[in-house]
Amino acid sequence: MKKVLLTALAISAVSFTSQAQLKGLVSKAKDKVTAATGKSTLSNTDIASALKEALNKGVTEQVTKLTAEDGFYKNEAVKILLPQELQKVDKKLRQIGMGKLADEGIKVLNRAAEDAVKGATPIFVNAITSMSFTDAKNILMGADNSATAYLEKTTTTPLYGKFSPVVKTSLSNVGADTVWEKIITKYNGLPLVTKVNPDLTDYTTNKALEGVFKMIAVEEKSIRTDLASRTSDLLKKVFALQD
Repeated sequence: MKKVLLTALAISAVSFTSQAQLKGLVSKAKDKVTAATGKSTLSNTDIASALKEALNKGVTEQVTKLTAEDGFYKNEAVKILLPQELQKVDKKLRQIGMGKLADEGIKVLNRAAEDAVKGATPIFVNAITSMSFTDAKNILMGADNSATAYLEKTTTTPLYGKFSPVVKTSLSNVGADTVWEKIITKYNGLPLVTKVNPDLTDYTTNKALEGVFKMIAVEEKSIRTDLASRTSDLLKKVFALQD
């Protein structure tokens, strides 16, 4: 009888684990979720708080890195290169011995992005604060980039609106408009070339957004997979649910 009981318990445990992995550990019909790491019961508030803590950590650390000088320019993962239209400009300038001017053109685009991203944190904080328990549950049990995808969905439009005027002003402040006016004038004055007139503000704004979300995704994956990145007891308990 004892052996039968132990076998039944083992089968139940396997079944529970499988369902947890495939469907999630949080039941829609319940207000409480019991963690598999001890006797503590995690409430909806606990789960939402942990996700918000994790996202705030990712935003704070990664956005701060990007706003530093060379945050974009010396980070190969997010460094802003020239758009397709201007790659021929870059190539032509280097062919005629103006590689230094071409390099400066790339640098000032990255400087503008570093400047613009400084306005991102309040918008992210608002999105994180507004997160519902359902959002938190879906993120917790979702893919490695679920939190980043949530932020991308909820903040892209306001971030673009915030970044664009800053990029425009910053392009002027860092001298990008002067540098690029010189580059474009020089290129358009060459014989047998198709003249260009790129919208550098729109291009740089979109690339800045792309870089921000890419680095937040890096932080999110770290929190999900690296136990050392779970820097509080609440994070450890909640993220244990998705391990």
